[in-house]
Amino acid sequence: MTSFPLRVLVPLCAFLSLVLADCECGYSITTNPDNRRYVFTDILESDFVHLDITDGVQTYGEYGWAPQAFNMSHEVARGPYGESFTPQNVISNNIADEQVFGGSGTKGGDAGLNLIVRSEIKDGMVTGADVSTTEPQYYHGTFRAGIKVTNIPGTCSAFFWYMNDTQEIDIEFLSSEFDRSNNTFPVNLVLQSQESKDAGFDASKTTDFKKINLPFDPTTAFHEYRIDFLPDRVLFYADTELLTEMNGTGVPTTAGNIQVSHWSNGNMGWSRGPPKTDATTTVSYVKAYFNSSLESRQSDYSLRCKDPSAATAICAIPDNNATFFFSNVNNMTPNQTTYHQNNDGRILRWQPLSLVAALATSAWMTGL
Repeated sequence: MTSFPLRVLVPLCAFLSLVLADCECGYSITTNPDNRRYVFTDILESDFVHLDITDGVQTYGEYGWAPQAFNMSHEVARGPYGESFTPQNVISNNIADEQVFGGSGTKGGDAGLNLIVRSEIKDGMVTGADVSTTEPQYYHGTFRAGIKVTNIPGTCSAFFWYMNDTQEIDIEFLSSEFDRSNNTFPVNLVLQSQESKDAGFDASKTTDFKKINLPFDPTTAFHEYRIDFLPDRVLFYADTELLTEMNGTGVPTTAGNIQVSHWSNGNMGWSRGPPKTDATTTVSYVKAYFNSSLESRQSDYSLRCKDPSAATAICAIPDNNATFFFSNVNNMTPNQTTYHQNNDGRILRWQPLSLVAALATSAWMTGL
C-alpha cells in the first residue's frame, strides 16, 4: 500500500481544530457562597436519552458504563431480603430524534436509562439495578445526574460516588418517605466513612448525614442532582440550589467510580418494601467533570494545557442544563473520549495527543 505524508492527508482546518481547541485546560465551577473556582481536567458525559448501553452488541464498558451483576445475602445487605442486581433490570429506553430530550422512549415510559426493582422475590432476594463506570479514576470533581424517581413505595434510588464502604458519597431517595399530602419529599445525603462503619453503617448516627426536604416532588419530573467532591469538602445540590456542605473526616481521600442504582431489601429503617409492583427510576444523563487519578491522563493534560490564561482554555460548566453537552459541540473536548449514538449506530470519538503532535510537526514542516 502506498503511504503518504501525514501533512498531505490532513487539511489545515483539521489541524487548527485540534491544536487550537477550546477547553484544553479543563472545565470549571464556581462554588457558592464563597465564590471559589475549581478546574477539572477530564469529562465523561452520558446522554442516556440517546445512548444505548444495553444493546447487547457492545463490549463490557464500551461507553464508559456497565450494568452490574452481583448478589448480596440478607446478612450483607442488612435487611430481611437479599439483593440481586441483574443487567436485565437495566433498560436503555431511547428517543431516536437526537434533537428531542424529553418524552416517551421507544419502549414506552420515560426516555432514559430505566432502573427497575421487581416486586417478585426470587430465592429470598429482591432484584434491582446498578450501573457503574468501569474505571475507578474519578477523584475530585463535579458529578451531575438528571433523575426522575419512582413513585412506588418501598425502594431506594441512589446516585453516588464509591470506592469502598468507608469512602462513599451518596444521594439517596427512599420512596416510602414521600408524602404528597403534606409535600414531604426528603433526600438523604450521606458520607459513608469509618464513623458510619463504627455505627454499624447507620449513617444517621454520624455527623455526615443530612435529610433535606426538597421543594418539589422528585417523582413527577426530572431534576438535576449534583455532588461536588472537593479536596476539603463535599457539596450537595438539587437544581442548582445548595442543599448542604460536609467537611469533616468523612470526605473521601482517594479516587473512585460513579454509580446509579435502584434497590430494595425490606429494611424497615431504610428502603422498606419490597415494592408491591415493579418500580422504575429513570436517569436521563450523568455528567462528570473530574481530575483523573490515571497517570496517563495527568500526563496528557500537562501536554495539552499550554496557557490556562487564554480566553477559551477553560470552559465554565453550565448548571442544570439537560440538553447541553460539551461533547456535542465541535472543538470543546480536546483529547477526551466522548460517546454518541445516532440512527447510523454508535460512535466513539477520541482525539489522541499523538495525532495532535504529528499534525503540529506536519504544519511546521510545511510552513503553516
